Amino acid sequence: MLEAQALDIQYDGKTVVNNFSLSVQQGEMISIIGPNGSGKSTVLKAMSRLIPCHMGKVCLEGQDVRAMDTKTISQMMCILCQANQAPSDMTVQELVSYGRMPHKKWYQRLTPEDYEIIDWAIEKTGLSELRHRKLPALSGGEAQRAWIAMALTQRPKVLLLDEPTTFLDIAHQLEVLELTRTINQELGVTVIMVLHDLNHASEYSDKICVLRKGKQELFGTPREVLTTDTIRQIYHVEAEVAYSPVSGKPRIHVCSRAEASKLWMAN
Repeated sequence: MLEAQALDIQYDGKTVVNNFSLSVQQGEMISIIGPNGSGKSTVLKAMSRLIPCHMGKVCLEGQDVRAMDTKTISQMMCILCQANQAPSDMTVQELVSYGRMPHKKWYQRLTPEDYEIIDWAIEKTGLSELRHRKLPALSGGEAQRAWIAMALTQRPKVLLLDEPTTFLDIAHQLEVLELTRTINQELGVTVIMVLHDLNHASEYSDKICVLRKGKQELFGTPREVLTTDTIRQIYHVEAEVAYSPVSGKPRIHVCSRAEASKLWMAN
């Protein structure tokens, strides 16, 4: 579905991502994790063609994205970055309607079919009562849902999310992640997202990619990746790992210094 092949990415002549490869199958939900500055957002932007690669290539459904026109890519793939901006006088419905632009010529107006898709996306994201509200009047969670609704109207096959829970409280973080999982499971949209919270990555991912210093360290299921040894090596902290009785996925408890000392003494 989407494949990165041996990517080297540079900023100002300095390599920040080295020999990165990732193959994502249709319908998968993938999280990219790693310490700050490890290249997570850079990889996501490169895969969406927002930034160029110095070496390697990205293929979408077998086609090199460099050979595809922007409109075709926009019809198939959508990226939401950490800080999304829109005019302050724009309403939720107006923002969501922009998701139809990749499917229109510059002179074409929205059709009844377009409005049906817009209404569907607004309803799917629970924004029906807020559709005429101006964007600055939304809470963080509501605003994030509005941007996701815009992505849904684009009807993408692949959705890239760069830290979608940043600046949100716990309840709204879970709200956004549950919505993302619904989009993945019910609509078959392939999702790749950058996350910081390891428990969120564990619970909401089929597979996890671990980056450190611009290199891929691990790629596998949450059980394969999220181990005490991996967390120690990647983040330089001690952690206890248990498993959810419901999902069977790892639950990580990062230890305080005192707790870590007890663990070291016990071992």
